[in-house]
Amino acid sequence: MDGQGWLIERFEENRPRMRGMAYRMLGSLSEAEDAVQEAWLRLNRSDPGTVENLGGWLTTVVSRVCLDMLRTRKSRREEPIGAQLTEPRVVRGEGADPEGEAVLADSVGVALLVVLDTLTPAERLAFVLHDLFDMPFDEIGSIVGRSPDAVRQLASRARRRVRGAPASDAGRDRQREVVEAFLGAARAGDIEGLLAVLDPDAVIRIDAAARIDAPAADAGRAREVRGASTWVKQFIALSRGLRFVQLALINGSVGLILAPGGRLSRALTFTFANARVRQVEVIGDPTRLRDLDIAVL
Repeated sequence: MDGQGWLIERFEENRPRMRGMAYRMLGSLSEAEDAVQEAWLRLNRSDPGTVENLGGWLTTVVSRVCLDMLRTRKSRREEPIGAQLTEPRVVRGEGADPEGEAVLADSVGVALLVVLDTLTPAERLAFVLHDLFDMPFDEIGSIVGRSPDAVRQLASRARRRVRGAPASDAGRDRQREVVEAFLGAARAGDIEGLLAVLDPDAVIRIDAAARIDAPAADAGRAREVRGASTWVKQFIALSRGLRFVQLALINGSVGLILAPGGRLSRALTFTFANARVRQVEVIGDPTRLRDLDIAVL
């Protein structure tokens, strides 16, 4: 095997880790692929013989590239790549695709991606590298230009944001059971199962941005329907086929978020009474979504 073939083989061995790390930092599969490609280009411009720990070297390079991308969010690279430096994945004709990104987001956890998107670049990097990939604080510090103690604080702040406030309500476990049963029944088309977790007088409120069933004359208006038996059938019909819905803490209570590809598009908040759902609110307005305090269960 020639030198270039050996280098490609070693790079491919490290690709899954680099790709997973970059995706968690950037929340975008295409940008993660760009970061990995940039690492390949930098590796080719360097002298691989001087790199003692290739995995560690690539991790550092990808992390720095991601940090720059988070700070700038500029357009991805568009210049062509010379044949002798062509990134291995491009040679095989593979690339990022929307379905692949959606599946990856679901496997990582859409709630985690939504919360990570609220962190500063340095906080996000510190949390991902330390809490998810076990990198020591001193190594992270060399990437972000901070002391190990400063990086520890970054990771701690990020961790509090990701996990939310410590659970103090003994009823939260029951909330989770009810919301899980609600989601399971909606996905299965189980009307009786859905009615079992709803108060008979349950109200559903859907803001204008979240409505997908509004006739032209009613467009731009919020909708409110009272009585569980009045709206469950339509709710189930509209819920079929929805993917990437996940439980999350929303303003301290258990709710649901819809975030295809890790991008928050809807949130469902619940009001509980007597271990049943008394009210469901479907939020799609971007301003309202930004104001929600979302954390990972």
